[in-house]
Amino acid sequence: MAKKRRSCEGIRASGVVLLALVIIQSFSLLGACSPETSSFRNGPRSFNNKGELKISPRVKLYMNRYRPEVVMSNGLVQVTVSRPGGGVTGIKYKGIDNLLDYKNKEERRGYWDVIWNEPRDPTGSYDVLKATKFRVVKLDEDQVELSFTRKWNFSHRGSLVPLNVDMRYIMRRGVSGFYFYAIMEREEGWPDVYMDQIRAVFKLREDKFRYMALSDHKQKLMALNEDRVRGQTLDYREAVLLTNPTDQRLKGEVDDKYQYSSENKDNRVHGWISHNPRVGFWMITPSDEFRTCGPIKQELTSHAGPTVLSMFSSTHYAGREIDTFYAKGQPWKKVLGPAFVYLNSVSSRENPRALWEDAKQQMLREVQSWPYDFPRSKDFPKSYQRGRVSGQLQVHDRYVNEKPMSAKSAYVGLAAPGDAGSWQAETRGYQFWTKTDEEGHFTIENVREGDYNLYAWVPGFVGDYKYGFNITVRAGSEINLGTVVFEPPRNGPTLWEIGVPDRSAAEFFVPDPYTKYKNPVFTGPSDKFRQYGLWERYADFYPKDDLLYTIGVSNYTRDWFFAHVNRKVGNNTFQPTTRQIIFQLEDVSNKGNYTLQLALSAATFSNLRVRLNFNSRRRNMRPLFSTGTIGRDNAIARHGIHGLYRFYSINVPRYLLNRGNNTIYLTQSRNNGPFQGVMYDYIRFEGPPNSNEGS
Repeated sequence: MAKKRRSCEGIRASGVVLLALVIIQSFSLLGACSPETSSFRNGPRSFNNKGELKISPRVKLYMNRYRPEVVMSNGLVQVTVSRPGGGVTGIKYKGIDNLLDYKNKEERRGYWDVIWNEPRDPTGSYDVLKATKFRVVKLDEDQVELSFTRKWNFSHRGSLVPLNVDMRYIMRRGVSGFYFYAIMEREEGWPDVYMDQIRAVFKLREDKFRYMALSDHKQKLMALNEDRVRGQTLDYREAVLLTNPTDQRLKGEVDDKYQYSSENKDNRVHGWISHNPRVGFWMITPSDEFRTCGPIKQELTSHAGPTVLSMFSSTHYAGREIDTFYAKGQPWKKVLGPAFVYLNSVSSRENPRALWEDAKQQMLREVQSWPYDFPRSKDFPKSYQRGRVSGQLQVHDRYVNEKPMSAKSAYVGLAAPGDAGSWQAETRGYQFWTKTDEEGHFTIENVREGDYNLYAWVPGFVGDYKYGFNITVRAGSEINLGTVVFEPPRNGPTLWEIGVPDRSAAEFFVPDPYTKYKNPVFTGPSDKFRQYGLWERYADFYPKDDLLYTIGVSNYTRDWFFAHVNRKVGNNTFQPTTRQIIFQLEDVSNKGNYTLQLALSAATFSNLRVRLNFNSRRRNMRPLFSTGTIGRDNAIARHGIHGLYRFYSINVPRYLLNRGNNTIYLTQSRNNGPFQGVMYDYIRFEGPPNSNEGS
């Protein structure tokens, strides 16, 4: 036994050598851990169908000196991790030897990766994180936590992302799955670097997992990789028309991973179902605190492969307008996760949909358990080491109500100090968000220690709110801010408006897709914008003349095309388009100037120019306003109904207005491709301050 103990490679838990750990020469005993008959269990103790108490098998750890791997098992699940690399190479569950794609190389089954580059080398590099050291952080009969670390130094410059990495895996007694997280750190003086994407990836077996589930109504049979290879690549490589799929029911559909994106606030559980045996593989994310850019940032989820993602940071639906730059003189550390890989099963007689329903219930249990009390890293604070911030948000728009009103269903959050709205581009720190109740009350729980600004935005009102003082949260803090008041941008009374100020173009006219590109999952009105090729449909509705919108006659739900795009006029030739808003003024006030309030929900390499009462004799007139080139969110191509929010308050001199007919011209002037364009959130025309016009 002494010789065998020496082969344990110094395994310790809390500094004590675990004399009871048995190191075996082969893995023949791993199969002896008999699993529970039901996977819908989550805790050290459970009851059988007679109400008798059952004790879950204890957690075990196995290593073999001759194989570079470590195996965790709790009688329900068995997980194999490469040693010291830290990649998940195998997951054994319910008689399936490996849920992961064993045809892939071991380092490409379950792994972390980073897309990065130094400013001196604009070409992006792809780093699949591989650790160089391994240790056992904790091991007892109820839990094992493993650590896989990699230290960076200047000898790695150019080949590895300048990060110290500590990848952790946790298995708990009676829990059908495993937890994972990573601690990432940059030291002062390290090279400047962009890190455009950080994620964890799990590649599942194609012969088992064919059915993907993202929500109650986003579920479908998915294409195989070979189906995509045989298919027709469309306007970009991610979008493939399935022309000869293995399952002919998929013929004529478009497969595009961006169709399955989700906002952070809605991305709690997604995954895959195997029908033989009936097993579910689910990614559960119980908190957004470690995600970037706020609650409505869109991210990838699951997609054909079959692939399961846990996205922690990316430039998707934002571009490098979000802050992915980490400067040389700024040390940084962040804990990403924990997230939870949950596995469940039902008998062949049961409806596979029960797996999805159970995964949703498990997700709720994980959310209620946040912050977890079992991770062993000192960088992950427990609940008692966190604070709370509360208050009441009111909104005061004197042209709506003379008195402040309760800001119901508003988004209120804590993020790194910055300007109003800066949270949507912030990636380094933690963010904590909630929604107000009917009276505008809010409580933000479990806030990490640190310095924050309080931010908010209110559906139904334009602009961003920022509380006037920094907020310092300490362990045990209970900070009540009392009543805070948001005064949204407003110069005068509303004369007319188009849309709803909610940071989305969803309320505008979204056409039906071409039949040849239709995805049956996105036929409902709330998701139709996810269909492929909708940008081309503008030319069908407006083949020669552009959109005209007449105030008092037109309806934005049917007459305002959701995306302001270019018109395709030939092979890879595109024409800028101009929208006209026609309105009447009974009189032009001499009391002051007018205001055009313009909110955009997305922009991609666009230049939006605003002119007023323009005609052919005045072609050289300067625009009243121009955004300049803005936007990299690519939301049009990636089927997003919004990207980054932008707001402009445009002064309209009264001498440019006519008594009677007036026309505002909106021109998106850049026309290098089909995806350049903007989406509007809301447009409002205001009279002069203190005038009696409007409502």
